[in-house]
Amino acid sequence: MTTTASDSDDRIIRESGIDARIALIVQPVLRAIGFRLVRVHLSGQNGLTLQIMAEREDGTMTVEDCEEVSRAVSPALDVDDPIEKAYHLEVSSPGIDRPLVRKSDFATWTGHLVKMETSILVADRKRFKGKIGESDADGVLIERDKAAYGEEPAVRVPYDAIAEARLILTDDLIRDALSKDNRARKEAKKRRGEPEDAPEGVPEGLGQGAEDETEQEM
Repeated sequence: MTTTASDSDDRIIRESGIDARIALIVQPVLRAIGFRLVRVHLSGQNGLTLQIMAEREDGTMTVEDCEEVSRAVSPALDVDDPIEKAYHLEVSSPGIDRPLVRKSDFATWTGHLVKMETSILVADRKRFKGKIGESDADGVLIERDKAAYGEEPAVRVPYDAIAEARLILTDDLIRDALSKDNRARKEAKKRRGEPEDAPEGVPEGLGQGAEDETEQEM
């Protein structure tokens, strides 16, 4: 991924090539219906699969949300027709071990383990694994999981050097993700004036990730 995309895209980690073109098509559609784009990825899986990973502003994403996004982006993709062959459209939530693509993602998940790759050498390395110690407007502090002899236990990585970052699934992450999701859902119900009658548990959109899949033709 690269950092080239529209000015309205607040992600610090973005797509390149055909993925970037697709992102430019679907992002305004997502914003119009109250969702934000996490990632676009076109792969050779199952013939040809276009994965659109999205979420609501509060970080939630249900199966019904995935279906809504699929219905909304399909016509836009049909009009612009960026993919010349038949493909499967897969709309999914980020899941618990999600990619981190915005500055706010690093702030939200401070204290959790992350795997990160950089586009340039940072402290003589391009790959990092450790906890997010803190983040600010310019970068993120990674507290190394296993620092090699002579290495500093923590390294500050500027945002513009990050090529890819993803949370690592741990028990602490699962507990925190479930707690955040339940709070977000309760707040959303309050805003809509709905009763809070659902028990807390594993919500839709977490774990393996909610998803909806359809097939698009040329």
